[in-house]
Amino acid sequence: MGQQNSDIGGIDIVDDYKPHEACGIIGVYAPGRDVARLTFFGLYALQHRGQESAGIASSDGQHAYIYRDVGLVSQIFNEENLKPLQGHLAIGHTRYSTTGSASLRNTQPYLVETIYGPLGIGHNGNLTNALDLRQMLLKRGVGLTSTTDTEIIAQILAAPPESWPDEVKNNGTQNHPDKWIDNIRSFMQIAKGAYSLVIMTHDAVYGVRDPLGLRPLCLGKLEQGYVIASESCALNTIGAEYVREVEPGEIVRLDGQGVTSVLPEVSQRRALCIFEFVYFARPDSLMDGRLVHQIRQSMGRQLAREAPADADIVIAVPDSAVPAAIGYSLESGLPYMEGLIKNRYIGRTFIQPDDRLRQQGVRLKFNPLSSNLEGKRVVLIDDSIVRGTTSGPMVQLVRNGGATEVHMRVSSPQVRFPCFMGVDMATFKELIGARLSVEEVCQHIGADSLGHLSLEGMLKAVQYVVGSDRGHCAACFSGEYPIDIPEWLFEDERDKLIFESMWG
Repeated sequence: MGQQNSDIGGIDIVDDYKPHEACGIIGVYAPGRDVARLTFFGLYALQHRGQESAGIASSDGQHAYIYRDVGLVSQIFNEENLKPLQGHLAIGHTRYSTTGSASLRNTQPYLVETIYGPLGIGHNGNLTNALDLRQMLLKRGVGLTSTTDTEIIAQILAAPPESWPDEVKNNGTQNHPDKWIDNIRSFMQIAKGAYSLVIMTHDAVYGVRDPLGLRPLCLGKLEQGYVIASESCALNTIGAEYVREVEPGEIVRLDGQGVTSVLPEVSQRRALCIFEFVYFARPDSLMDGRLVHQIRQSMGRQLAREAPADADIVIAVPDSAVPAAIGYSLESGLPYMEGLIKNRYIGRTFIQPDDRLRQQGVRLKFNPLSSNLEGKRVVLIDDSIVRGTTSGPMVQLVRNGGATEVHMRVSSPQVRFPCFMGVDMATFKELIGARLSVEEVCQHIGADSLGHLSLEGMLKAVQYVVGSDRGHCAACFSGEYPIDIPEWLFEDERDKLIFESMWG
């Protein structure tokens, strides 16, 4: 296995005020193709889902190879370290840490040797019972080297069926001709939480999605193979044709026989994270069968109905709020204009800014377009307010550009609850919406007015485009989690007390 041992880290100057998706994953089975290169470009398209580390593992049917490091995909990989990643199947992962610190030992994918041969795994999500599973492994004498739940998954899958606890061995899943399918099904019996997985063995790639479908996963077809990825934008980048979403609870195997699907557990409930539509997913990706861009425009239209403003123009916080701003403009009749110019090359750097530059973080990434703002009453559209640390500087930046009024409108409800399903949504004490009312937040950020899209309106906007209520997790807005949340996941006693006081 090849692995670079440097442990460098970058900083995101501005985007720490946004929630962070945990990971982007991709798996490729393509005989006769340079799968490592395909995987690299797929990860490049998924870079928005995680900017801390990345890795690729491949197999030629006999041996497995891996390369991973801390940093951006484009900074980690080059011709020299891609070349040794031989074979016709590969998996890739780009990470933003939720469980486990941002260090090389927590970088994915994981690659271990098992009694059945090599096993590679990449994981997007969070297991809410990871502590229990970790204890189960330690009691069985399994040594763990990292702090991530992904290593736990890898070690569970690596165990032969006879070594499983009786409650798992006796659940009726040990009857599939593919031993890996048996192990995956057994894992799904005891795993709780959110997970989309790409798994690599010596001769196949597997895609796995949790029974509620909390994290996204889709299937694509190449001319000489198949691809599994977090988002369809990765398929488009490498020339694959979108086929469909991997269903909640489904296991998909890619090998020389094509695609094999197993649905060991079918849930009537679906709970895809609603924040995929709000912020995480690229606007050109398909989710729930529709372009994310369409859904964000629909949210903007609904926002204009619920929170109109007496203003002259509509502008967006680029780039994620642009579709919602366009929708707001179309519904309200106010012209949409560019008001903030984004420096797309300074968003992430390995050069640490000094304290004065850090305090001016918004100015490092955005500049006001004064010719469009001068003397205008402005509606400033953002997709969410999480910590609220940069909303005030953003409002002030628009005022500095010459705006006479700044009315902030947000195309999602107040974020009031942390996420335990694979998203770094911050804790109660960090969430401004958990501490302050909308009116108080408005005063805090210095806007002339502040309006949020309602929870009902957000779900209505999604349903309007998708065509039906497919079921989504909106726990960060409502506090209604689709799964039980154990106490240990709360970071401190204050978080526990707040949660218990609100929801018993």
